Amino acid sequence: MNQYFNHKVKIEPDTKSLRFLYHTVPGRVLLKLLIRPGLSKIAGKYMDSPLSKIHIKGFIKNAGIDMSEYLEETYGCFNDCFTRRIKPEMRPVCMDREKLISPCDGKLSAYHIDEQSSFYIKKSRYGIQDLLEESEKAPNYQGGTCLVFRLCVDNYHRYGYIDDGEILENKPLKGKLHTVRPIAVNEYPVFIQNAREYTVMQTENFGVVSQIEVGAMMIGKIKNHQTSGTVVRGAEKGMFLYGGSTVVVLLEKGYGDIPEECFRATEEGYEIPVKYGQVVSK
Repeated sequence: MNQYFNHKVKIEPDTKSLRFLYHTVPGRVLLKLLIRPGLSKIAGKYMDSPLSKIHIKGFIKNAGIDMSEYLEETYGCFNDCFTRRIKPEMRPVCMDREKLISPCDGKLSAYHIDEQSSFYIKKSRYGIQDLLEESEKAPNYQGGTCLVFRLCVDNYHRYGYIDDGEILENKPLKGKLHTVRPIAVNEYPVFIQNAREYTVMQTENFGVVSQIEVGAMMIGKIKNHQTSGTVVRGAEKGMFLYGGSTVVVLLEKGYGDIPEECFRATEEGYEIPVKYGQVVSK
């Protein structure tokens, strides 16, 4: 059994403001405005401006971030702080090629993909073809695994590659920007409605892997460093700018060797905290 799966956490309660937005009529009227990419783009420009520096100290304090884990740098705007770089020794990457690693910090949920290449998260059915819209290189993933890594605002917001390999395909997709909190995921098929970017990779040890970065409310920007070429296990793939967000990893049948404890924890309403580079397989 993977040692990290000894620690699982119940999903934290949603805030009053999110319950208002998703569970009341006036809130849903306002929600239609908030999930528009244009609003997130405006917010993103502000977070990229020097004026936003006034929010940095309060953000660090309220989120309880231990800045001793991060490189000492001068932040010119809030997003510089949000995408802060961590000291390499704080995120050691397991280099055992037989072990699957987490691409990011976050809270992990795991789902079996059925023989129709789909899976359910609460009330929403997700088809692989919907997640990877217009993909020409991805397999159907029948009988495979879907891993969902949910990043919170206090997490390290850079993410990496899970294995050595070659990029077969990369595509950004426009969409809405729901929060990725469970309150939205339970009500809407967020991962196929939200703006996202997918990368299909031929890996050395885990078959054809698809990694999808999903934007969220007040995140108008997913910044990947490359869209083609060779990739290296544990190397930085990209970053999310301000807000919470999600990384989804799709594995073909027979790859990944995810412990049943992880699937069971997901069914019971728990998530498993993981960090960039940690082992998530048996």
